[in-house]
Amino acid sequence: MALAALPLFSGVCGCCWALRPRYKRLVDNIFPEDPEDGLVKSNMEKLTFFALSAPEKLDRIAAYLSERLTRELNRHRYGYVCIAMEAMEQLLLACHSQSINLLVESFLSTLRLLLEAERPHLHILATSSFVKFANIEEDTASYHRSYDFFVSRFSEMCHSDHEDHETRNRIRVSGIRGLQGVVRKTVDDELQVNIWEPRHMEQIVPALLVNLQQHTQPSSVSPAEETEVCFRELLGRAAYGHVNNAIRPVLMHLDSHSLWEGRSFAVQCFQIIMYSIQSQHSHLVIQQLLGHLDANSRSPASVRAGIVEVLSEAAVIEATGSVGPTVLEVFNTLLRQLRQSVDYQLTGYYDNARKHKTTSKEEETLQDAVVQTIGSFANTLPVYQRSEVMLFIMGKIPVPGIYPALGSPNTGLEGSRMIQVMLLKSLLQVSERYESGNLLTALPSSFLEPLLSFTLMEDPDIRLLVLSILTSLVDRRHNAARLTCASVALHVSALELKEDPSSRQDVLFIRKHAQRLYRHVYLTCREESSGRGHYQALFTLLAVVSVELANEEVLVDLIRLVLALQELALSNQECLSVFNRCGIHAICAALLHLLAQLGPPPALQHHVTQVIEGRHSNASHLLPDKLFSDKHSLPAGELKVDEELLFVQSKLCEALTGSSYSAHTERINTAYTPQITDEDRLSKRKSIGDVISLQIDMQPEFCAQQSPQVEQITFETLKSTIEDRDGEEEEELRKRRMKVVERFQTAPFEEIAARCGSRSCLLQAQLERVFDLLVGPPPSPPGPSPLRSTPLHQMKFPDLCVY
Repeated sequence: MALAALPLFSGVCGCCWALRPRYKRLVDNIFPEDPEDGLVKSNMEKLTFFALSAPEKLDRIAAYLSERLTRELNRHRYGYVCIAMEAMEQLLLACHSQSINLLVESFLSTLRLLLEAERPHLHILATSSFVKFANIEEDTASYHRSYDFFVSRFSEMCHSDHEDHETRNRIRVSGIRGLQGVVRKTVDDELQVNIWEPRHMEQIVPALLVNLQQHTQPSSVSPAEETEVCFRELLGRAAYGHVNNAIRPVLMHLDSHSLWEGRSFAVQCFQIIMYSIQSQHSHLVIQQLLGHLDANSRSPASVRAGIVEVLSEAAVIEATGSVGPTVLEVFNTLLRQLRQSVDYQLTGYYDNARKHKTTSKEEETLQDAVVQTIGSFANTLPVYQRSEVMLFIMGKIPVPGIYPALGSPNTGLEGSRMIQVMLLKSLLQVSERYESGNLLTALPSSFLEPLLSFTLMEDPDIRLLVLSILTSLVDRRHNAARLTCASVALHVSALELKEDPSSRQDVLFIRKHAQRLYRHVYLTCREESSGRGHYQALFTLLAVVSVELANEEVLVDLIRLVLALQELALSNQECLSVFNRCGIHAICAALLHLLAQLGPPPALQHHVTQVIEGRHSNASHLLPDKLFSDKHSLPAGELKVDEELLFVQSKLCEALTGSSYSAHTERINTAYTPQITDEDRLSKRKSIGDVISLQIDMQPEFCAQQSPQVEQITFETLKSTIEDRDGEEEEELRKRRMKVVERFQTAPFEEIAARCGSRSCLLQAQLERVFDLLVGPPPSPPGPSPLRSTPLHQMKFPDLCVY
């Protein structure tokens, strides 16, 4: 009975197969008997035609294909699995965009099955199908579609550690392409899942960076190349509000893998970022890096130096854009890092608990990197912002005794000195890139006064930096590079000379600031700690001034300054070494040699050449070519200079007579002496030298010398006083002044402050007494009242006395 029933059941099954829905029969017909034969194309065309003719059946077709694929996958018949995926891909590409949503859910669920399998080739197959799906443009959005699984799985594939190298690369490349597909599918559709959320970026970005670290292999498949393409596309699509979410995982990845110290990969990574991101958003990357630098202020110096180097490279790339709305905050952060580095260098630890040591070499490397970065950022700014930055940096330089030092209490004066040097180096970086045709703008009073005050500091490094800063700001025609070495063989044909007369702004600058500049040059030459670099820098500065501001008035003033410096070198009152005196004579010769070629009559050049030739023969140590060379010899004992080896004031004046300089020859006969200007008196950053000069006139000894004598003064008396000044009186006055200077140099600060305060009170009391006498009526003497004097406003004066 049972055996007889078997043919009956078999016929029923065959009959049921014939009664199955048509879409199922069409799906079954695309599978060949042998999977190696591949998809049956003729039957696939019939299935495609049926799907397009009856689009309402698409969801059933996709569901059945997914069911068939699942069955074959469970039976490990992978050939049929590939055929089923190929059929679904062709249906996706053939369907119109309006009806594609009917296929997508089944398609994505099928891809999940393949990605969860253990076979690498199935992962690659699923990824390839997803990339094709991602390239299809949809007109209608799907609100319930989710790609979280694909982001997670593709990111995992990017970290594949398969034992076979070739297979590992193929899996990683597939994962990268899958992530690229997810980005393309979701980034432009606001109704889709937000791929820029931190939870997604924290998976995508590290997966890309891991493969970007790998060097390009000779194989045909390179994860690094694919990663760079995907990373650039991701960043290029980032909007303003998404940049921070994309950059933050990069910083976290570099921190966790200690990649700042290597620097090369970090720089490469941010070069890709800066070149890929939209230019108007690049300042957000800079802000992220600055914030990260602050967050790592307690990290090793190598980490901080790596972040700073990346900042420098990013600033160079961003040169066409803007640093952003917070320009000064950028420089404030970098300057704060300089101060912290100085503190760490002096204490030997980069944390408050003193558990982590650092070395001076590491901190110096960081400081150099910060200074270079400040220059790179300044190079991206327009001229007016560079002026603001220079003023900002100048305001950050600590001046001992004026306001508290910027270093920590543990570093003391040495910390303040190092911060001064670092900030002046930063200022030099900015000034070297500053180009302005207007010296009044480049050197305003608010900037020039405090800068010149540093030329009186005892530290030779600080003075040298200030001279370099002044030279770079005055040098508008880039002659400083040709004038770095003082020489009496220099010819003006090698320089870029100005052809037009001085502009109105230059003339105003000369009248307003030139004397102050000459004064500080003169006082700088009096410093005993000056070396070869200082004298070279002084010559470069004066030479650049003479070339940039060349006119008759400036040349005459510079000749007067040279004569004053020559007298300074010959004076026995100054405690200068033989080298210092020879250095002053050398720069005087080099500067006069240059000035004689800038327009004065040939007689001046003849006298200068005659003196220089005499020095060549008898005193080569008074010339810069010999003195500033590596092999130089100085005379033993005190320096003695013959008259014929000096520049004579009368001969220089005679050489200028009869030329256009005749109007200024009287000024040459007047000896140059540095003057105290009103700006110096009101300056908030007076050095000790300025304080001494200001207080000399307040000494009681000096005031007593100026007290009026009870004697009749006639015209003859005044004339004889002017013509024949008593030498003993001059010597006595000089000794008193030297005594005052010595007191201010050696006395404690509290004693000087108390002395000045008492004199201020005395002066105030005297002034109040004078005012009382002027305002109040004079006391009436006893006896008969004298005749009332005529009021001043009623007096009649002769015409010669009124103007």
